[in-house]
Amino acid sequence: MGPLAGIRIVEMAGIGPGPFAAMLLADMGADVVRIERPDAHTGIAVTYDVLARGRRSVAANVKTPEGLARAKALIGKADGLIEGFRPGVMERMGLSPETCLAHNPKLVYGRMTGWGQDGPLAHAAGHDINYIALTGALHSIGTKAGGPVPPLNLIGDFGGGALYLAFGMVCALLEARSSGQGQVIDAAMTDGAAHLMTMIYGFKADGHWTNARESNFLDGGAPYYGTFECADGKWIGIGAIEPQFYALLREKIGADDHAFDAREDTASWPALREKFQAIFKSKTRAEWCERLEGTDVCFAPILDMNEAPAHSHNQARGTFVERDGVVQPAPAPRFSRTEPSIQRSPPKPGEHTAEVLSDWGIDEITGK
Repeated sequence: MGPLAGIRIVEMAGIGPGPFAAMLLADMGADVVRIERPDAHTGIAVTYDVLARGRRSVAANVKTPEGLARAKALIGKADGLIEGFRPGVMERMGLSPETCLAHNPKLVYGRMTGWGQDGPLAHAAGHDINYIALTGALHSIGTKAGGPVPPLNLIGDFGGGALYLAFGMVCALLEARSSGQGQVIDAAMTDGAAHLMTMIYGFKADGHWTNARESNFLDGGAPYYGTFECADGKWIGIGAIEPQFYALLREKIGADDHAFDAREDTASWPALREKFQAIFKSKTRAEWCERLEGTDVCFAPILDMNEAPAHSHNQARGTFVERDGVVQPAPAPRFSRTEPSIQRSPPKPGEHTAEVLSDWGIDEITGK
């Protein structure tokens, strides 16, 4: 039983960051119930829809009186609600925050959008790449020659969106225990992605960061922090920022050329990076792992998604698990007493309708 055991959450089924936030809460032990149409389909087979893991599914078409009544009954019994539609959609369904909070004053109403509930862009379509473009994050990631590079959909959808919604939900759930009042969480991916850039904006204000990509110490500009190709075409990552780690790196790889003394001279960075690249290109990734892994040079092999679950450290930690034949990341973080777990496999739409209504004590005849 995870730390959120006993918490009931209703999830209005959607895609991307909403389901990921719901998965986070379910992994932590919350009883998360997905409300979805009986014919819902996400475009991926149920077994592989791991973002839906840990939840039960209740069939309800909220465009019908019966489906709306069922959704309202569940929301009335819940501690929290997660929805990821454009602003105004829940209102048109008859499930506005005002309606739901009037029915359940302690409800924490979590809203997940890209642009937020208000602002000039609030009603525009968008995806992760658009949201992080507006915050300075995307501009900062990439190369001088190739331009900005989308970091998958990790910064907007999941980092700036789902994680902030889950954090906001837990904060509001804690507050509701003392106040007896629920509230609305407006989690915008633009807000969250901007917030993730807090440290970088601080560096920029202090004059330690420029807008030019590959010109800073964390964006691949510094020769001691970046990725390097090995003799076998595989890659490694080096992050020897601190002087003592840099000195150890030089010792371990035989970088005794006095040119490497100029680590603080940004004008020398391109030439130093070429020197580092030549050294790393002289051995295979496995050879560098044997020499550098586990030392304080801040080293790791860059693994693909087939290799990562098999790495000895990930194996020892149980970082990945296999369920229903699907390898997937395990719940995180770890807890010493109330250990989280994957509660159940991804559900089929409506698979648990009768079970949930019974467990939550809902009589569909009376709607209570």
